[in-house]
Amino acid sequence: MRRALWRALPVTTTPEGRAIVTTVLDVELISVTKRYGNTTAVSDISLRIPRGSYCCLLGPSGCGKTSTLRMIAGHEDISDGDVIIAGQNVGNLPPVKRGTAMMFQNYALFPHLNCVDNVAFGLKMRGVGKAERRAEASKLLAMVEMEKYAARLPAQLSGGQQQRVALARALITRPKVLLLDEPLSALDPFLRGTMREELKRLQRELGISFIHVTHSQEEALALADLVVVMDHGIIVQSGPPQEIFNRPATAFVARFMGGHNVIRQDSGAVAVRADRCRIGMMDSALVGAGGIGGAVCSIEYLGTVVKVGIETETTGEVVALVPDDQFFASPLTLGETTRLTWATADAHPVTL
Repeated sequence: MRRALWRALPVTTTPEGRAIVTTVLDVELISVTKRYGNTTAVSDISLRIPRGSYCCLLGPSGCGKTSTLRMIAGHEDISDGDVIIAGQNVGNLPPVKRGTAMMFQNYALFPHLNCVDNVAFGLKMRGVGKAERRAEASKLLAMVEMEKYAARLPAQLSGGQQQRVALARALITRPKVLLLDEPLSALDPFLRGTMREELKRLQRELGISFIHVTHSQEEALALADLVVVMDHGIIVQSGPPQEIFNRPATAFVARFMGGHNVIRQDSGAVAVRADRCRIGMMDSALVGAGGIGGAVCSIEYLGTVVKVGIETETTGEVVALVPDDQFFASPLTLGETTRLTWATADAHPVTL
């Protein structure tokens, strides 16, 4: 049975008595800027995060995503602009007054406290009695499937187990918004996949917004309802993950998200997904729709597909992901001249 949400969704009623769920924002950033001396880390960004969303701030190192998260949390002062959480301007409030909780990249568990007391620490700081806070901590440990490790110290836990404890500790104060700073980066690839599923499950069950900083495109696509791509301190594109991946607005987004070719043409530039491209005459129906010629410069067997790179004069290297059976039915060799083709419907313009 699903757990009850911590906060009910707002409902209005029409004159006819019909209930309508209204859209409410958990977080709104209005023209937010962060400067460190003469360096601008975040430049005049605005963002609206609806209630109950899983939002990923995505971008390369130094793009401003962590500074943005820390300004929401109150761990960094805002140089200009406003941060609104649940309808309240919190720009001048300390972190404890904002209704947020932060899960840090290094988990920051107290090494001398067992799991129950680590999770209960936030309630201890609020003056909650020992029995009550430990009972609540036990519930949170059960929620993250760590109840049987309640008496262990952090050093006796694996990385994934420590992360679950850190997550329970962040949630015990029942925040309006949970902030996560690259929480999966220290885990091995298999465990990252498992914890992605766990984070998404908890976010849906709790019904609160998660704002998750990551540099992993795969992580953002797997988790987010709202992907916010940042570069050089600005938001270059935001939207649902399918929109961001299938219709990148700029050449930067197309290249950063991966899986796209950005092809220069006389009329400008277009992005084409690599898995929608074909090589030579393997799909004659696409020949003439769009194409670019060059020499095969790389061949990588990836199991279900073969990644073929072609060096072109006008665009540099372009890539096709060819189904393995098609490739090996008519294999190419390095240095061979060929042509990359695509259907017109699979290309869309991007700004450089």
